[in-house]
Amino acid sequence: MTRHHALSHPEAHLAQIRPDHPIPYFCPAELQATARRFQAGFPGLVTYAVKANPERVVLDNLRAAGITAYDVASPVEMRLVRQAAPDAALHYNNPVRSAAEIGQAAQFAVSSASVDDGAGLRAVAPLGCEVAVRFKLSVTGAAYDFGSKFGAEPQQAVALLAEVGRRGLTPALTFHPGTQCEDAAAWESYIRAAADIARAAGVRLARLNVGGGFPAHRTGPAPDLEAILTRIAAACATAFGPQAPALVCEPGRAMVASSVCLATRVKALRDGGAVVLNDGLYGGLSELRDIAVTDRIRVITPEGLPRTGARRPRVIFGPTCDSVDRLPGMPELPGDLAVDDYVLFDGMGAYGHAIATGFNGYGPGPTVSVARF
Repeated sequence: MTRHHALSHPEAHLAQIRPDHPIPYFCPAELQATARRFQAGFPGLVTYAVKANPERVVLDNLRAAGITAYDVASPVEMRLVRQAAPDAALHYNNPVRSAAEIGQAAQFAVSSASVDDGAGLRAVAPLGCEVAVRFKLSVTGAAYDFGSKFGAEPQQAVALLAEVGRRGLTPALTFHPGTQCEDAAAWESYIRAAADIARAAGVRLARLNVGGGFPAHRTGPAPDLEAILTRIAAACATAFGPQAPALVCEPGRAMVASSVCLATRVKALRDGGAVVLNDGLYGGLSELRDIAVTDRIRVITPEGLPRTGARRPRVIFGPTCDSVDRLPGMPELPGDLAVDDYVLFDGMGAYGHAIATGFNGYGPGPTVSVARF
């Protein structure tokens, strides 16, 4: 559930209501601006990976920004998209599906489906949609790689793509360089391999889906998204020449991360110096366990004023009774930090809402919309 609030920014809202539960603040203008960046910089169809944040307010704002296609992993995500955008194209890019799920996909009239083995191809062939063979390479540059779970080896991908062609289905290739990938060379390697696979299979691709994995702003300077998109376009032109397929991308994290700021509250300052927040690894900060802590952290007093003391590393625990509920590393917080202060984590729109639990009775409250951060 999302609450629309008249106040312009999180600090004003926090100072007014002094909440004791964590609050995700959502900025529609920020999300729509990011969507327009992708649409302006990417030379093809920009889709949204719903898994990153399936909230209705996110889907509504992406539709308003002109996003017309969505990467969905399940019938539940298909239903969510259809409710928000009835005419949207659905790209069913979870390669492992049950027979019941494929039946539902047929009812939702998916436009594309990915496969990475023969059984998957045989299962989705009756859908009659575009079939994108997903392949994998050993490349670096991402926070973590998806190749251990999904993707055919290149030689297997050749055979699968050739079979797609023999069946008279619309042939495509797809890949994913891994999450939070900041190195455009990863996409370049994949695009060269895609061209080789298509040539070896004797198939002219209708589309090439270059995946997600685009980096969000987590630490230091913001990633240069436009530079990555420019190199993708150049790599495709070089690898395929005049037979270049139409391009598709499916950003999730990079699309939605910057649109949410998560406000937590200091529950306690322990005698040993540790800080206890009212949210942690079982709530809106759950993904930090796998992808490392962001340095986009700011602290304000209950009155909404910034804490400006010299920063020092602190152990930060979440509120649950599980001792593993601790943020990795030693994030830096102001030395004048006090109980009841608010610790704001910027760039938290991806996955925090989607994978948060209510363990021990803790977790983020309803999302609040604001005009700016």
